[in-house]
Amino acid sequence: MTDTTLTGGCACGAVRYTSTAAPVLTAHCHCRDCQRASGAAYATVCAVPRAAFRVDQGETRSYRSIGDSGHGVVRHFCPTCGAPLFSDVEVAPDLSFLRVVSLDDPAVVTPTAHVYCASAQPWDTHPDGLPAFPRMPG
Repeated sequence: MTDTTLTGGCACGAVRYTSTAAPVLTAHCHCRDCQRASGAAYATVCAVPRAAFRVDQGETRSYRSIGDSGHGVVRHFCPTCGAPLFSDVEVAPDLSFLRVVSLDDPAVVTPTAHVYCASAQPWDTHPDGLPAFPRMPG
């Protein structure tokens, strides 16, 4: 990734955001909360420094849950179309976790791991050869 600026938003265009920093990590998250929020076997997320992230247009709605880590996660989504956008994770207060599918160009980031695989569905295989971790490596 040569340009460090990432832009994205929701499906209906009501919410837009920018990150002026490159992701510090990009992974497929298999935790149950990501499964439920995405309606899929996992959600692909990238973490950017919170200081470099801003919502440029619109306002999000959010809800707080307790993640697999036992700590709070606030998930932000568009109140109009419901598209998931980003999360604030208590154990990583200096990062914002963007939903890769909400980026204008999701192809600019490349996942490097599967995380929270202890919660992965047994029918979901990982043929991409990326490392798989039972939880978030630390």
